[in-house]
Amino acid sequence: MDSFIGIRFKKETAKRFQEFSRTHFKSHTEALETMLDFFFYNEISPHERLGPTGRTIEASFKKRINAVIAIMRDMEKTQTKPTAAMIASLFQSEAPPPKKPLIREKKIFREKKEDISNLEEDGFRHSKNPT
Repeated sequence: MDSFIGIRFKKETAKRFQEFSRTHFKSHTEALETMLDFFFYNEISPHERLGPTGRTIEASFKKRINAVIAIMRDMEKTQTKPTAAMIASLFQSEAPPPKKPLIREKKIFREKKEDISNLEEDGFRHSKNPT
């Protein structure tokens, strides 16, 4: 069996370590060994910062998302809505012109019909009187 040695800690630190050790490990020795192995394996110091935490990353994402939303709202106010209003005004400003009756077409049709009948009469005259 391994022998034990006593180490002196402040009371608050010892209580924190005991609570941590009980929740994550079977014994205090295993907890301390795992922590030491972590620092040696990753070659870091306990005094170093490991980088941004989840909260700081989330805060930066929220800031960027809010900035993108602000840009989109500005684009909508300055570009999209005025353009849509201009297009709508183009379609609504002029009412379609009233349709004229189709008499003109009938007149053209009558003129063509008269021309055809004149040609037929001239053709019949020439064919009957070969002069």
